[in-house]
Amino acid sequence: MFDKILIANRGEIACRILQTTRRLGIRSVAVYSSADRHARHVRLADEALWIGEADARDSYLNIERIVAACRQSGAQAIHPGYGFLSEHASFAQACLDAGLVFIGPPPAAMYAMGLKSAARQLMEQIGVPLLPGYHGSVQEAAFLQEQATRIGYPVLLKPVAGGGGKGMHVVHQADDFPATLATCQREATSSFGDARVLIEKYLPHPRHIEIQVFADQQGHALHLFERDCSVQRRHQKVLEESPAPGMTAPLREAMCAAALNATRAVQYVGAGTIEFIIDTESEPPAFYFMEMNTRLQVEHPVTEMVTGLDLVEWQLRVAAGEPLPLTQAQVTIRGHALEARIYAEDPQRDFLPAPGTLRHLQLPKETLHLRIDRGVDAGDTITPFYDPMIAKLIVHDHNREAACQRMQQALAQLQIVGPASNVPFLSRLLSCSSFRTARLDTRLIERERHYLLAEGGLTIPRHVWLLAAEAEIRHEQNQAALRRVTGSEPNSPWHSRDGWRLNGAACRSMIFGHKTEQQEITLCYAGDALQLTLQHQTTLARGSLTDDGQLTVELMESGTPCQHRRTARIIMDGQQRHLFLDGQHYLLERLDSRQETDAQTTTECHECDLSAPMPGKIVKLLLPADTHVYQGTPLLILEAMKMEYTVVAPTDGILKRYLHAAGTSVREGTALLEFVADLREQP
Repeated sequence: MFDKILIANRGEIACRILQTTRRLGIRSVAVYSSADRHARHVRLADEALWIGEADARDSYLNIERIVAACRQSGAQAIHPGYGFLSEHASFAQACLDAGLVFIGPPPAAMYAMGLKSAARQLMEQIGVPLLPGYHGSVQEAAFLQEQATRIGYPVLLKPVAGGGGKGMHVVHQADDFPATLATCQREATSSFGDARVLIEKYLPHPRHIEIQVFADQQGHALHLFERDCSVQRRHQKVLEESPAPGMTAPLREAMCAAALNATRAVQYVGAGTIEFIIDTESEPPAFYFMEMNTRLQVEHPVTEMVTGLDLVEWQLRVAAGEPLPLTQAQVTIRGHALEARIYAEDPQRDFLPAPGTLRHLQLPKETLHLRIDRGVDAGDTITPFYDPMIAKLIVHDHNREAACQRMQQALAQLQIVGPASNVPFLSRLLSCSSFRTARLDTRLIERERHYLLAEGGLTIPRHVWLLAAEAEIRHEQNQAALRRVTGSEPNSPWHSRDGWRLNGAACRSMIFGHKTEQQEITLCYAGDALQLTLQHQTTLARGSLTDDGQLTVELMESGTPCQHRRTARIIMDGQQRHLFLDGQHYLLERLDSRQETDAQTTTECHECDLSAPMPGKIVKLLLPADTHVYQGTPLLILEAMKMEYTVVAPTDGILKRYLHAAGTSVREGTALLEFVADLREQP
């Protein structure tokens, strides 16, 4: 076994690998970019080396610097994690050339499976089922469009060198093909350095099921059963599970056999995943090869939960020359596991990444049934440079329904303040009838988007408004007490916040808002309690607030002898008040202390600058200046985190001019172009 390894990655996968190296007594070396100088994986590793600037091309994608760092540290092997260089055969070869062990498959196997076109040709030769498609070398746009017509619309465009769902686009009709092809090629070049694409017949309601495989250097190979990854947005997985719901023994046997045939065909070594697409409308269900991921998958923990195995440990042992620890007959699955990916993204804005600082992060307590993989702590920043993952929640129970309930409970206990997150979306997804009854396919989110992305949110109960007001007063009192201790005049009456007045108790008002709703609360001091009046009903409140926002309040309604004790967590962020109570996240705004906004501000765009909705790089300017456009006309393409976002005209009007050239990097809120709306009445 190795004495020291270098982890050529960041975030939660680097932290995950560190857990196993620590348990096995292997010393660890982290690498980091300028953006990750204080990242969690750097804090956890035994050593850490800087390898470049924030741009991944200067750091996590820089083979020369990573190999040099490994030599400098004295590490014997490099674990690539997933993403970045994990599926680059040239990186694996560079490690071998430097006398280092690459903890992954041999370069030849990566070359064979890394290019989807070559992989499809190989699968065709060994009899693994394939969808109708084109995976040849001719890449002229006109020829590709002819192939799409031959295959029959709808078709799916995929980067030849792609992975992780990036750069994949569906084309429903011939008129859309040229523009979609151009987008796919740009994304493929940006993400993988290779503009080539392949075309497949697009199945409207497929399931995405993959088989985890493992092979050693002695020629042994086995499978660790399947994972269902059908729940996706933008062709990227959101929630995964094992075993696949409704999986029959004959289908599992056939899929696992095909996966092992593919594994042996390329003389594979290490952890890999064979991804299949399932035609749910055929009887019996037919499966087709999609691709092989020549690395550890993001969703590997669900396999670990149902098998009880540590796949990272297996990777290390196989790379060190040891045989597989178990035979196929010894591998069994127990119960059901689910994984939910927690992202800093805004589901209401088409899941756009939402970088920012984690002002507050409270995770549920890990147990035998709940595991949390994360790469950040409270106070860390989700940067715009890399994947916006915050954490992964993985649950296990005796069956699928029990696992779903555990995941719901875990999500309810998760508290995030700072960047937007997909936690409320995931909670709704888990309660969605289609998901709970396992009516799964890759378009589930799109099909259920009206439920999953419903506007309106939570109705704010009366006691939540009262708790917010109570918290304000207790916070003021805590600050006053601190000033008495630290100030130069500890006995000054100006530090008092008990509401005492010469001729009776003092009263004041506070105004809170939630979206379009506003509530005014009158507070009167009554000794150590408060009289809170909301909508002509008075409640006596007596409570306390800790420094970390733990609020405990006893509420007694006027005219009743009963007291109701409530405990919540409140996080004050500027004028926003985040209140976590009974598994719900309520967001209020303190309005009476907010500065008045410009009276001329309007939601309509008459003559305005359209701004960047996120940090990114301008990829393409689509129209000449002074062009008359209709509402919804694409104006500019912005790229962030390897995804493209199209800025469109908010209404009919004139694109006056662009404010930046293509290739310019911009911050969120940066004005991109000048636009003048057409205010004439439309016929």
